[in-house]
Amino acid sequence: MNSENPFVHFLHNLHLHRNQPHGRHASIEEHDHHGAYEIFQVSTVNALIEGLYDGEISYGELRKHGDFGIGTFNALDGEMIAFDGKFFQIKGDGNVNTVSDDQKTPFAVVQFFKPNLSVEITEEKTFEELTRQCDALLQGKNCFYTIRVNGFFKSMKTRSVHRQHRPYKPLNEITRTQMEFEFTDIEGTIAGFCFPDFTKGLNVPGYHLHFLSHDRKSGGHILDCTMNSGKLSIDHTSNFHMELPQNKEFLEADLGKDTRKAVDEAEK
Repeated sequence: MNSENPFVHFLHNLHLHRNQPHGRHASIEEHDHHGAYEIFQVSTVNALIEGLYDGEISYGELRKHGDFGIGTFNALDGEMIAFDGKFFQIKGDGNVNTVSDDQKTPFAVVQFFKPNLSVEITEEKTFEELTRQCDALLQGKNCFYTIRVNGFFKSMKTRSVHRQHRPYKPLNEITRTQMEFEFTDIEGTIAGFCFPDFTKGLNVPGYHLHFLSHDRKSGGHILDCTMNSGKLSIDHTSNFHMELPQNKEFLEADLGKDTRKAVDEAEK
């Protein structure tokens, strides 16, 4: 490990190594109420921004840590969304597949979703209005929040990306040519997270949300939407657990850069 890189040094001092047991978190099942209130993350968004698209954790392993979440796949092969214990892959061409246990991820965030509160949405809301309503329900700006919305949407705009090939380009370069999809009068589920500002470099500060249609035929990373009606549910926690890759590429990467502009360009 490069001891001169303070960001990587900080991450490793979290003692979050994939091949080591983690006390009560060594094997998290749905009935484990302690683990159920923990957000579990694979790698960092800075690593993804820098083009580190090959992870070591399989989706079979990831399922042990959550039944709800978002992420991607090795070689950046599309967008992932999970809810109710089912994991889906939205490919770069828009097709949706179920995720197999042997697929791997370079970046994912999951949790066993147990909402603290739910509210009905009965009037039309733009994406900005929907996130403002979420803001009003959050208990504070320095916790982690898991967001689920089931409903009917007047419009939904999403994106996905095609599988990449080495040498990998940085994420914000790839998303400049991303595939975008627009849907109207569609029913489906939004899944994602709201992370605090102090997690810059670790995750995407603010809202990071994915969508899957009710018929399981379309979805992706949300760029914009207008909602007609539905149900908003929020889970909050102060518990955050991360596992870092142990491959040479990650250990030697310069992850101390200020990537806020690149993250906004790639993820917002």
